[in-house]
Amino acid sequence: LLQLLGMPRRPRPRSAPVIPKHMTDLYQQQKQLDTANIPLPVAGSANTVRSFPHENGELKSGKKKYRLVFNVSIPQEEKITGAELKLWSGEEGRILVHDIVRPGIKGKTKPILRLVDTAEKGESLDVMPAIERWLSEPKHNHGLLLELSKRSVDQVESREPQLFIYSDDGKNKARVKRAAQKKHRRKERDLCRRHPLYVDFTDVGWNDWIVAPPGYDAYYCHGDCPFPLADHMNSTNHAIVQTLVHSVSPGAVPKACCVPTQLSSISLLFVDEDSRVVLKNYQDMAVNGCGCR
Repeated sequence: LLQLLGMPRRPRPRSAPVIPKHMTDLYQQQKQLDTANIPLPVAGSANTVRSFPHENGELKSGKKKYRLVFNVSIPQEEKITGAELKLWSGEEGRILVHDIVRPGIKGKTKPILRLVDTAEKGESLDVMPAIERWLSEPKHNHGLLLELSKRSVDQVESREPQLFIYSDDGKNKARVKRAAQKKHRRKERDLCRRHPLYVDFTDVGWNDWIVAPPGYDAYYCHGDCPFPLADHMNSTNHAIVQTLVHSVSPGAVPKACCVPTQLSSISLLFVDEDSRVVLKNYQDMAVNGCGCR
């Protein structure tokens, strides 16, 4: 199951994780919209978002410039589709964020900076160019320089900046919207249909690193595929022919099998092995419909 989730080993958080509000909001959006992609324009085709707190201590108010340092890494097989720096709200005046290409030497040289985005209020800034450079040149990740046109306020201390990186692991498929299940009266209860199956992450001992959901309804398909196959059994032409041949000569071919015909994705909010908070969508995790194939 860990391999299915794309993890080399079971994460073991060193302490209780602090979950950014932005991540919990995204998780709730995912559940309501029932989409395989992260529902944000900045995210592009991403099905994964990771949060990175800045690592150079608390920010003190009363300054015009701040250096933000982030230890950034993502799996090599994932493609970056977006990156944003989320700041405190209520900040007035223009805000500029620079990629520190080369830090300066005090009393000798000035730093080499590259402007990556500007904003009138400190809500969100696009820092994709900086992240792309850091990932291609990890040794030259010197952080970001945040420049304010007005002196900051006390809100700097209460809401620490967070970096969010959106990526696509290439496993997304075209998502079919969930179809309403048609109910059919059956005298025989052993016909092919969907059965309940709840996966509880507490039962498997994973509730210390999976933040949400506590579990999910996976369901499974089971039941008979008798001849003749009824229309509501969601069968293919091949399954109909196979069932016909089996009814004439049972030893020639096996009966058609009851299998999932429609699957949906689920979203997991969890802490990875580096203690980073991750929101990721996994395809084909829950059965929506069954049929004879």
